[in-house]
Amino acid sequence: MTDTAAEEDKDPDIELFVKAGSDGESIGNCPFSQRLFMILWLKGVVFNVTTVDLKRKPADLHNLAPGTHPPFLTFQGEVLTDVNKIEEYLEAMLAPPKYPKLAAKNRESNTAGNDVFAKFSAYVKNTRADKNRDLEKSLNKALAKLDEYLMSPLPDEVQAGRHIGKGESTRKYLDGDELTLADCNLLPKLHVVKVVAKKYRNYDIPSEFRGLWRYLNNAYKRDEFTNTCAADVEIELAYKDVAKRLGK
Repeated sequence: MTDTAAEEDKDPDIELFVKAGSDGESIGNCPFSQRLFMILWLKGVVFNVTTVDLKRKPADLHNLAPGTHPPFLTFQGEVLTDVNKIEEYLEAMLAPPKYPKLAAKNRESNTAGNDVFAKFSAYVKNTRADKNRDLEKSLNKALAKLDEYLMSPLPDEVQAGRHIGKGESTRKYLDGDELTLADCNLLPKLHVVKVVAKKYRNYDIPSEFRGLWRYLNNAYKRDEFTNTCAADVEIELAYKDVAKRLGK
């Protein structure tokens, strides 16, 4: 192999900087950090991960990305700080044939569940007991809409006859049987919803949302998801002051 060929075969130099947990070293709660972590893992590229303790951000990191909170990324020495732009950049730079394409085929997959996190935030931040039921209903409505998308067969499932009797989808993830950029965006947020709502509102995602539970259970079997999740205790800690007690 020539030196040029060896250079071409080499992975680019990538370092991902993510928020550190309460101990200053482990992975902290940050769905955006996890989103980029999952994308890089799914791309199959070799990369380094550095956790950044926000309480005592090292001077060299401050110089690298002044005024920026994690996540951010260096790609061949170039500093990238906008999560959406980083996603686009990685999809363009880490492309086939060497790296898999991760973009969803169906446009709707990118927006499925996009209002869940906002409804959840309103629900856990609310302090008034008289508003709790309505906010819970609002969260359930957003989850029901996502469940409906996951239960409805995608066009290629319909064409291939890959769905069950009542026209229910059997796919594992948002856009099919492989994880895509859409999942990297949604799954970290859904996990936060599941952990925090249970801890601070004793809320469980309703069992009748079969499509949603199928989706989550399939995701929890994947290292790319489970091994990039912050520990539950870190997620709970991050919401300790946000999830207020319900008053009268």
